[in-house]
Amino acid sequence: MSTYSGDMGFGSCRLCGNASINSIFGASIFDVNINYFDCAVCSYVQTEQPHWLDRAYESAINNCDTGIMARNLSNIGLVLATLSVLNRASGTVVDCAGGYGILVRLLRDRGVEALWSDPYCENLLAVGFEHTTEKAELVTAFEAFEHFVDPLLEVEKLFAVAPNLLISTSLIATPAPLPDKWWYYGLDHGQHIGFFRLQTLQFIAEKFNKHMVTDGVGYHLFTDKPISATEWNLKARVARRMPSLFSRKLRSKIWSDFEKMSAKS
Repeated sequence: MSTYSGDMGFGSCRLCGNASINSIFGASIFDVNINYFDCAVCSYVQTEQPHWLDRAYESAINNCDTGIMARNLSNIGLVLATLSVLNRASGTVVDCAGGYGILVRLLRDRGVEALWSDPYCENLLAVGFEHTTEKAELVTAFEAFEHFVDPLLEVEKLFAVAPNLLISTSLIATPAPLPDKWWYYGLDHGQHIGFFRLQTLQFIAEKFNKHMVTDGVGYHLFTDKPISATEWNLKARVARRMPSLFSRKLRSKIWSDFEKMSAKS
């Protein structure tokens, strides 16, 4: 393992700015060898500066994302459980990196005031319910953090929308697995350029004066006020199986949304 300094052309850590990051291996993306680095300060694992993203994002949703529907269905319960733990069951949720609008539509069907946001993808299923300047109680960023070129800048934008942030990103092990031992590197599509450990997420929490709870695998919640990790994880497990338990007091927006969109036609 070699250590490279910012003045050698490899740059500093894209998350914490540490000038010396450890080169851990190279991997092929679009037939080009890409260097991967591990930061000793914040534990963020990252590619070299990603110069291939125009090619990687020829399609915003990559063809390998076969779990997109199952993930969104599961995330309904997670969002409902999180709103419950925050005591904001009727609060506004903004789904950043909202993709085609699948989750926003599903949440609105359950009665959640959910809004869509995504600068890189076309909103197909939640048209008319885009986020503009509304303040929210919760902002979500599912499968987005691993795409960020400048993580702290993106997190700052998210916290400008809401004080509580719910994310999904698979945690990377220590030491980092080799490229052929972990599918989440996404070498086939080139969109995943940064990977997080618990220490990295805690670094972010402290940077923004937030509390953090996690399931220790792929789902993580940053909050303004401390909450019980046990309660959040328990409610999340229950809500994924029985989301109706957490939405029974909410009124579905299917008909009211229909009326709103029909009036615009």
